[in-house]
Amino acid sequence: MSIIKKFIFIIFLATFANQVNAEEVKKMGTHKDWETYVINNEKGKVCFAQSKPVLQAPKTSTREARLFISFRPGEDITNEISITSGYDFNNKNSIKAISGKNKYIFDIIQENFAWITDNKFEKKMIKTMQKGSRIMVKAHNLKGSQTIDHYSLLGFTKAYKATKANCS
Repeated sequence: MSIIKKFIFIIFLATFANQVNAEEVKKMGTHKDWETYVINNEKGKVCFAQSKPVLQAPKTSTREARLFISFRPGEDITNEISITSGYDFNNKNSIKAISGKNKYIFDIIQENFAWITDNKFEKKMIKTMQKGSRIMVKAHNLKGSQTIDHYSLLGFTKAYKATKANCS
């Protein structure tokens, strides 16, 4: 794992716990374009699946973007969808995920991560992801430049089910 990937991964893990030891993170599997992980911390188990974009625009900037689905039973959190585009987001522009005719807005933005507030919309997005083959995320950096990340949904359903099972 490159230094940048480790840094992004550690930032993600820090959202779940103040201190995470590398021994506590366990990769559970790979499901085509998705990977599943389990973390054990003081609040209990955290399970998540993640994917990297298969296509990014602009092509000139290399970014460590990720799309996540998480479960944190110790905090009564299920079906949590989050993203990072590998930079701090611009709060003036919305962050959208689009698959077919379906659009979802990430309405909580904290530095380089974004979440959807309403669990009903998260569940709807999960159903869209289970039926689709690709989802596109549009966001803007601090300078206002737009980025577009395309994520493959191949393996999402199996990764989602495995992640949910790991934390039940």
